[in-house]
Amino acid sequence: MSRIRVVLAVVVAVTFLVGLVTAVAPTTPTAPPRADAVRALLDQRARAVLDRDEAAFGAVLDPRADAGFRQRQLDLFRNLADVPLAEWEYRIEGEIDLSGVALPAADEAWAPDVRLSYRLGGVDVEPSSQGMAYLFTRHDGRWYLNSDTALEPLGRRTWRGPWDFGPCHVLTGTGGFVLSHPGGEALAARALAELDGAVTAVTEVWGEAWARQVAVLVPASPDEMVALVGPGFATGAIAGVAVADRVDPDTHTALGQRVVLNPDSAGALSPLSLRVLLRHEITHIATRGQTVDGAPMWVLEGFADYVGYRRSDVPPTRAAPLLAAQVRRSVPSALPADADFRGDAMELAYQQAWSVHLYLASSLGEPGLVALHRRLARVRASEVDGVLLEATGGDTAALVRGWQDFLRRTFP
Repeated sequence: MSRIRVVLAVVVAVTFLVGLVTAVAPTTPTAPPRADAVRALLDQRARAVLDRDEAAFGAVLDPRADAGFRQRQLDLFRNLADVPLAEWEYRIEGEIDLSGVALPAADEAWAPDVRLSYRLGGVDVEPSSQGMAYLFTRHDGRWYLNSDTALEPLGRRTWRGPWDFGPCHVLTGTGGFVLSHPGGEALAARALAELDGAVTAVTEVWGEAWARQVAVLVPASPDEMVALVGPGFATGAIAGVAVADRVDPDTHTALGQRVVLNPDSAGALSPLSLRVLLRHEITHIATRGQTVDGAPMWVLEGFADYVGYRRSDVPPTRAAPLLAAQVRRSVPSALPADADFRGDAMELAYQQAWSVHLYLASSLGEPGLVALHRRLARVRASEVDGVLLEATGGDTAALVRGWQDFLRRTFP
């Protein structure tokens, strides 16, 4: 076919199609696919949180959902009123098979894999991401949020933040803020009084290459403590925990870092003990990005205690009474193992690890101790000997011998 004939054929075809389109009556717009509709719903929910628009927030809740769920959602919205939010958004990252889930009566039900991405203003450099086990339902062509617990039979649980457990009160300082609930005001005020000094003390040792802004949380109940730190750390024996969602291995940035105080244990601490506790936990916040999973506990906890007790004028026998009693019997023959930092041996293990760092500071100087910690915190137990040989000229056995001599002098 010649080029002229091709062009003529195209013109004829286009003319025919235009006439056909003109002749056909306009069709009724179809509803958007469910993924688009639910994404728009989640966008509306996120904007409502940031804009403090309760009507828009409530409009996405299924009017046929359980009344308790609807009330808890409205409570959550109101509990966020004083929380400094810099970002709040949702992402859909997949789809969940609903086989085995008792579904509510609806035209359609759907459970995408939803993640909440949020950033607390003033303390989070990057947003934190959490899984939200949401079930959505469609009625009369419109999608709603129906439940955040229906997927639990599948092992899917919605992440709970402090705002899920009650109204949030926020006390702000130069070094961050303390978030608590009604009834936790006294401990929150004590923590705020120590926060700025704790951030300054940690920075003096570690340097300024960290956010230097900390969120301290004071939960109101054991359930909230478990939700924030996990069941392994939500015990009366632990007064505080530094937690993080994850560490970005490329940027060495820890995301979602918080210091969580156990109100029962931390509330009973003396002013000095609370000061040591906050400086210890904030040390973990500052160093987390430079720490690998599997680094020896004696390295991590001992350094945090070293910073916690630094310049406190607390004598070693008072800071480590269990260790002092042990040395009077016989000096320890080895560094504390990771398992020792759990259970009945925990207190002694912490005191031993602290004394190791006190010894290293006395022999290497504080800059030398910090430089050594930066290296040891990035290796696993099997690699410690190599780092020690390069940094100090001796292996673990040599470190233990020097530490034993130090203990004999320190705890005569």
